[in-house]
Amino acid sequence: MEILGVDIGGSGIKGAIVDVTTGELKSDRIRIPTPQPATPDAVAQTLKQLVDQIGYKGPIGCGFPARVIKGEVLTAANIDKSWINVKVEKIFSKAVGMDVFVANDADVAGLAELSFGAVKGHKGTVLFLTLGTGIGSALFHNGHMFPNTEFGHLKFKGDSAEKYCADSAREREELKFKEWGERLNKYLEYISFLISPEIIVLGGGVSKKFEKFEEQLKVNVKVVPAKTLNLAGIIGAAMYAKSRLKK
Repeated sequence: MEILGVDIGGSGIKGAIVDVTTGELKSDRIRIPTPQPATPDAVAQTLKQLVDQIGYKGPIGCGFPARVIKGEVLTAANIDKSWINVKVEKIFSKAVGMDVFVANDADVAGLAELSFGAVKGHKGTVLFLTLGTGIGSALFHNGHMFPNTEFGHLKFKGDSAEKYCADSAREREELKFKEWGERLNKYLEYISFLISPEIIVLGGGVSKKFEKFEEQLKVNVKVVPAKTLNLAGIIGAAMYAKSRLKK
């Protein structure tokens, strides 16, 4: 079965057709710059442009940088505020003339890792964290997703955790990987105390440099880098659409 997966980000909208049995891309990965301002209508039209360019007909899965519940956007920490309370599945489906299923971007990236990545088929509790501008999170238990967690916004060290140890904090404060790894470890210890995961998977661009801060991660939980990397959003979005089609 092949489904179009789309990763909607602040700077680019990326998509490709995915074989949801193997996780392989079955088309070229296409990227179109995110319109500015990224209003609902503008993003919907850019999505249509991407679908037309790929020449795809069928169900579509989208990862979206917000909390999405029952097809509606409820937060806008890193996107245009005009998205709040917008029925995103409805507006996207109308724009492309096909069923579009939308979920939080960290949730779908985690789904890709559980389906084809570092924790493929793992039973038990898995925490997936994307470390970038902020910290996205996805929580799974026995293969089932608990959607729309926002563990990057936990109050920590007097502010939200992502202000303290997201990759953007490392860059902003010009921290060496060792210093930043020590910060990240404190956060991982805190979150491990709260939810007791068996494995923590670290995603986002910084996961490619895992060996530079691995030694600083003393938390009493297995921590591994993501394997699907920058394709996680696309693969996971297609997997999410597949899960919705079963219902």
